[in-house]
Amino acid sequence: MSEVVEVAVIPKNGMPGETSPAISAPPFQLHYSPSMTRSPLLSSAPKTPKSPFTPPLMTPIASPMKKAITSMQNYLEEVGHFTKLETQDDWLPITESRNGNLYYSAFHTLSSGIGAQALVLPLAFTALGWTWGILCLSLVFTWQLYTLWVLIELHESKAGIRYSRYLRLSMAAFGEKLGKILALFPIMYLSGGTCVALIMIGGGTMKLFFQVVCADTCKINPLSTIEWYLVFTCCAIIIAQLPNLNSIAGVSLVGAITAIGYCTLIWVLSISRARPEGVSYKPLKAKSDIAQVCSVLNEIGIIAFAFRGHNLVLEIQGTMPSSPQKPSRKAMWGGVKFAYLAIGMCLFPLAIGGYWAYGDRIPANQGMLNALYQYHRHDTSKVILGLTSLLVVVNSLSSFQIYAMPVFDNLEFRYTSNKNKPCPQWLRSGLRVFFGCLAFFISVAFPFLPNLAGLIGGIALPITLAYPCLMWILIKKPQRYSAMWLINGVLGMTGMILSTLIIVAAIWSIVTIGIPVHFFKPE
Repeated sequence: MSEVVEVAVIPKNGMPGETSPAISAPPFQLHYSPSMTRSPLLSSAPKTPKSPFTPPLMTPIASPMKKAITSMQNYLEEVGHFTKLETQDDWLPITESRNGNLYYSAFHTLSSGIGAQALVLPLAFTALGWTWGILCLSLVFTWQLYTLWVLIELHESKAGIRYSRYLRLSMAAFGEKLGKILALFPIMYLSGGTCVALIMIGGGTMKLFFQVVCADTCKINPLSTIEWYLVFTCCAIIIAQLPNLNSIAGVSLVGAITAIGYCTLIWVLSISRARPEGVSYKPLKAKSDIAQVCSVLNEIGIIAFAFRGHNLVLEIQGTMPSSPQKPSRKAMWGGVKFAYLAIGMCLFPLAIGGYWAYGDRIPANQGMLNALYQYHRHDTSKVILGLTSLLVVVNSLSSFQIYAMPVFDNLEFRYTSNKNKPCPQWLRSGLRVFFGCLAFFISVAFPFLPNLAGLIGGIALPITLAYPCLMWILIKKPQRYSAMWLINGVLGMTGMILSTLIIVAAIWSIVTIGIPVHFFKPE
């Protein structure tokens, strides 16, 4: 609701003490005006005739407010455009701070774009084989890099509106109701589900680290898997008390360094050691043609899940300042290019080198990390094994922060929308503790979730490969049958079809083959 300004006007021939009835007029909407010209309220308003009885301070020209408004208008004309901001954005953890830069975007993108999910990439080659495995990996990498560029370009509209959350952009493109239906569940599933998976990976790797370091020398009783999950969750909750997305830039830098470190260590160690006996590179054959097709689709889903992070790119860009001279998309794209150069240098050697080293002997659970311990525990020093485990733990803690931030933002959005005031510090901390406890409970209650990597990849695939292309057509409205219209239309529809096929194949595999389901019994 906009406020109403009451303006008292003295009649031309009236006495100084007499005033005409107050005239109601809307205030100047400088904050929301996208125009590049002067406001008509300033340029076309009728001038008040001078009167000897009118005090000098009552004239519009001499009014301090008028001077301030005129000065602000001139400044905004020099800037060249207006950016629409909402007061609520200053209260939420994603947009609370807008002093991000190219380096911050690179750190966040690296931390969110590479992680423990990359360790299972060689598993995808067991059904696809060398040729199709490398081809699918290259195709998905190029495809998702293009959709990243699309999202960065869509972040800020011509009217000055900044879509600093994936859900807001989806609602702007598909409509409020349909946008929520299409994007809300996959986004929250990616954010919350990834945090649950990180607790499992981080807690399980803590257990491995303890076993490597202590072995038979420690006299204390080792913790159970659930207790290690709890230790990891407590550490993650403590770090999660950092207030906003920009404040965890240092955490993301640590996460990026550790991710590159353990990926490089694992693939170098794997190819430098002797391969296990009986390694085969022949694609695994299923019992039927349908089972073979479903197996291939599942492996494509695993590859798609390895390139997650698109649900965070708009949020990362939302932390950066923007102006016509220095739009946020330039710095953001520069950071993304650097980050994905590093990601490609990690994922491709990890997938190709891991498959060469282990072939069809690659373990299904945590992939390369478990393979390293299973096949090379006795011919690799404890220092190297311990360092690898420690890097995985630190990276999991860092990735937890950036993937949890959209959940924190959404929880605080509900409060600020209802109360119309910032979330107090005690409540902000309480919400983050609550989310950490909930993620811990799910990780303990459903320890078989990592076996659903193909299904998770199918659900997340539209967020990464399909929706950005369709949103480009709906928002940018390119000319029908133009190059951009055809490219985005084909990619968008192909992504939706592929997602549907992967989900169906994953469900069919679960029903026919089955997975080890055990509640509240993490291994």
